[in-house]
Amino acid sequence: MNQAILHLTKVIRVTDNHFQFLSPFLSDEENNGKCNNPNGHGHNYVVLVTVKGPVDPHTGMVINVHELKQYMQEAIMDPLDHKNLDQDVPYFKSVVSTTENLAIFIWEQLQKVMEKSQLLHEVKILETEKNHVVYRGGSTYPRKKIDSCNLHPNRNNHMSSDSD
Repeated sequence: MNQAILHLTKVIRVTDNHFQFLSPFLSDEENNGKCNNPNGHGHNYVVLVTVKGPVDPHTGMVINVHELKQYMQEAIMDPLDHKNLDQDVPYFKSVVSTTENLAIFIWEQLQKVMEKSQLLHEVKILETEKNHVVYRGGSTYPRKKIDSCNLHPNRNNHMSSDSD
């Protein structure tokens, strides 16, 4: 008899802020938008973590939802909530703090803390009502920051690959 495969999703809200990264590959017009503020800007993200697997015949669960909540606390809330991503989270000192990279970071953190990490299926971040990012693992691209101050010396860019 085949076991049914189910998805279980847990939702949390994370509040943080970061600086707008000025890409040397975009024009000034493309770089300058409502999020481009030299003091940074904040987000109230909705993060959905989905696990996928068979229902354990002994527990009746794919995963204990309380365990998933603890994993999310350790992997997401503790390092990210009410933090400045670029200043308080070591990962983002060398990686651009976009929502896409945030999803990858969360995936990687969950993989480290989950006892059965193979159950992790998806990380979805709702940046706004209209902007969502979904990551399901797999290969990642180089995410290193580029010091755009060197490429655009007239810009006052907070996002440098140099450490203070």
